[in-house]
Amino acid sequence: MKKYIYLLMTLIILNSCSKDDVQSVGKPVIELRSELSAAMFGDSLQFTIGVNDEVPLSTLKAKLYFGEEIVSETLIRTKTTGDYTGKIYIPFYKDIPNETATLEFILQNTNLATVTKTCDVAITRPDYPYLILVTRNGMYPMERTGLYKYEAFEAFPNTDLPAYIKTPIISNWGNEITFGWSEDGITQGSTSDIPFVSSIAGKFPVVFNTLTYEASPFFEIFVNDEKMIMVDKQNFKIDLDLTSGQDVEVEGIDDIAGWWIDPDFFTKVTDNKYTFNPIDGKYRIIANTTLKYFKVEAMSGNDLATLQDDGTGAVWIIGVGLGKPSLANQVEWNTDNALCMAPTGNKQYQISLKAGESIVDTVINFKFFHQKGWGGEYNNTTLTTTSDIVFIGNGTDTDYKGETRDPGNLGLLQALEVGATYVFVVDVSAGKDAAILTVTKQP
Repeated sequence: MKKYIYLLMTLIILNSCSKDDVQSVGKPVIELRSELSAAMFGDSLQFTIGVNDEVPLSTLKAKLYFGEEIVSETLIRTKTTGDYTGKIYIPFYKDIPNETATLEFILQNTNLATVTKTCDVAITRPDYPYLILVTRNGMYPMERTGLYKYEAFEAFPNTDLPAYIKTPIISNWGNEITFGWSEDGITQGSTSDIPFVSSIAGKFPVVFNTLTYEASPFFEIFVNDEKMIMVDKQNFKIDLDLTSGQDVEVEGIDDIAGWWIDPDFFTKVTDNKYTFNPIDGKYRIIANTTLKYFKVEAMSGNDLATLQDDGTGAVWIIGVGLGKPSLANQVEWNTDNALCMAPTGNKQYQISLKAGESIVDTVINFKFFHQKGWGGEYNNTTLTTTSDIVFIGNGTDTDYKGETRDPGNLGLLQALEVGATYVFVVDVSAGKDAAILTVTKQP
């Protein structure tokens, strides 16, 4: 009897639900209203799309693909059937030739039903009739000298010519593209000054290629016949695999005879030739043309080296009272200025400092780190010394002036002799957490 009653109630409930109560999932439809067959890099491509469905709509997404990679996308809210207009930006990239991109539209309704429509778009690199060189003193036209090649040949006021480059707008969908400086060189979308430098005064050419981003004039430095990368007007860098005792030759610096040469890393042979002193490995050499010295940092692969558990890698110094090439460039507590000690072998790391020139003779307050930055660092339990010149702070011990040092920070037990060189060596051969510091005054 109970089974019969349950079946009867179920039939009543089903019959009470009208067909109107069953909601449709919907079937979204897309219709292209615009001609989208061609565009240029840097355009904001405008499109109009007709959409309709029997249920409320939600969103229309547009995605632009270069090959399999999504390089741009945009979204439009679509509540009702009708036509919707939007724009999608076509990126301007270096070294990309003309190609066919894929533009994909995805329409979704409130029930999450979707429909997709794609079209091919022929993307071409703009062939600008001219460019504009924007300097601090004014703007100069850059005439077209060939496909993607431009030149401004003017009597510029200085041989140093910080400037960026911009394009005209040459299509209905076009945008002004700017080319400026970044840590990787010239890039699009930047107005940071490109550090153009000419070796001759007066009238000289500034050239630029909108495909390859090749430009000139620049100050160029070569190390062992390899060109250093310009970081900015004052700094150039190169990463090299070097061996102990190898000759390192530098070309392109006219006044190199007056540069300071770090004795921990180099022994001078001639004005532009040096013997490399540390152990074999990969190193980053930074040429600073303002301070006139070469800064060297140990590397591991493509990254700066860090101290490993087995004692290999690198030891860094951050703190007050020292600097290279002189005290005019003190490290302070700025991790960007951290000094890399030279790895001399047997898990030992060395830095040589001249009192009054690269180390303060009366007060120091620096410490040793496992990396160029905050993180692992040495304190008074992981680093010890028997030196009668320096001590490793523990929070209570004081220097010869009665000032305490935080754990791991160095202080002086006596004033240093001005003009004398002091060699600091951190020996990690007994283990990363059992390092020993020695400080020796050179005769």
